[in-house]
Amino acid sequence: MVDITHKIKTLRVAVAEAFVKVGEPATIRAINNNEVPKGNVLEMAKTAGLLAVKNTHQTIPDCHPLPIEFASVNYEIDESGIRILFKVKTVYKTGVEVEAMHGASVVALTMYDMLKPIDKNIEIEKIRLVEKKGGKSDFNKHSSRLSASVIVCSDSISEGKKEDRAGKAIIKKLEESKVAINAYEIIPDELEIIRSKALEYAETDNLVIFTGGTGLSFRDVTPEALETILERRIPGIEEAIRNYGQERMPYAMLSRSIAGTIGNSLILGLPGSTKGASESMDAVFPHLLHVFKILRGAKHDSND
Repeated sequence: MVDITHKIKTLRVAVAEAFVKVGEPATIRAINNNEVPKGNVLEMAKTAGLLAVKNTHQTIPDCHPLPIEFASVNYEIDESGIRILFKVKTVYKTGVEVEAMHGASVVALTMYDMLKPIDKNIEIEKIRLVEKKGGKSDFNKHSSRLSASVIVCSDSISEGKKEDRAGKAIIKKLEESKVAINAYEIIPDELEIIRSKALEYAETDNLVIFTGGTGLSFRDVTPEALETILERRIPGIEEAIRNYGQERMPYAMLSRSIAGTIGNSLILGLPGSTKGASESMDAVFPHLLHVFKILRGAKHDSND
């Protein structure tokens, strides 16, 4: 199975369709009049589909078990056949496209089984995905080119005693979100240098990301350096980062990640460990980039 442990939960929606073509109009009349020998076709097929969608992972090997929090079956009926629309919703880490298509297919197969005694020309013509929402691509839409600076705060790395991995992990995540890297620097854990770099790069870049100095040691001063110059704190980003980390490592509660704005630039102070930095990026990217639409005056529900 695909590893989804790094993903966050979002509302996932999928709609699939299937079409059952009948051999003659009399079949539709028998369905509408509930005259099919095997019973009520529409209700039986709906029940079969709802049972099936909850057990998709038991049928399709690579599907993850997930909570089905809503499922519905709707029909569009004419003389030629029945169009099945199967909708599935959940709040989870992965999509429900296969679940929706599985449900639609079982509804169609149930109809086929119930109708074949009275119509030898029954056919299932298509099963396809009609709509999906809620995946990563939905939150990775930013119209303008964004740039970022990444600053590593570490005495030992700046002295050449250690190699930087956290900063490079952040750069990789930014590039995946199509954010251009304007600058990459390594500086010591010095309060005034951190402040100076934040103010300098806030003039030119959309994002200024610091990694390191968010712990509790004497030299960890990144939050102290940034909080006095941030014009507006964004507690939701800080909470999202810590909550994501806490679900994976209890020590994440000790991190003092910080987020806020200077002008129209977003400033982040993230942990200095490679895993902490990478997981912090997973927690808030790419959906965090929506902040730049808001800073330009767009509404929160804007799809522009």
